[in-house]
Amino acid sequence: MKTTFMQFLVDNGGLIFALLGAALATLMPGIGSAKGIGIVGEAATGVITEDPDKFGKALILELLPGTQGLYGFVTTIIILSKIGLLGGNLADVSWGVGFAIFLASLPIAFAGWKSAIAQAKTAAAGMTILAKKPEHVMKGVLLSVMVETYALLGFVSSLLMVLFIQL
Repeated sequence: MKTTFMQFLVDNGGLIFALLGAALATLMPGIGSAKGIGIVGEAATGVITEDPDKFGKALILELLPGTQGLYGFVTTIIILSKIGLLGGNLADVSWGVGFAIFLASLPIAFAGWKSAIAQAKTAAAGMTILAKKPEHVMKGVLLSVMVETYALLGFVSSLLMVLFIQL
């Protein structure tokens, strides 16, 4: 029997929503982290060009906006495990459950995306501290880490929602 696209959506809508949520959880924070690391990397090149010995300290600031992409990736792994895709035992995901998983992915998707870019701008500004007063570089790191708080809140929110959804 020939399956139409609409019938495919009706039969698999829950799974499609769950996978869309998993994709957003990785894509959006990943895009933010990639952009953020690029922003900080551009600032770091000027500092390192003037003093190559500051590379290690610059690298600390450089890595900070990358954590959001990691939070999104972990959320995706948990979603895929929840629906049985990683274990080979694919669950029957109803429309309601799939939509709930989709909604549960949104906090890390948006908080991760936007906070990675905001954190990058703060870390790039911290490169000025490193360039002018390297002994105070941890102040720049701490200012940048403050932005991380909101990525963590999004991550924990998504994590708790996904974990407490009943299949």
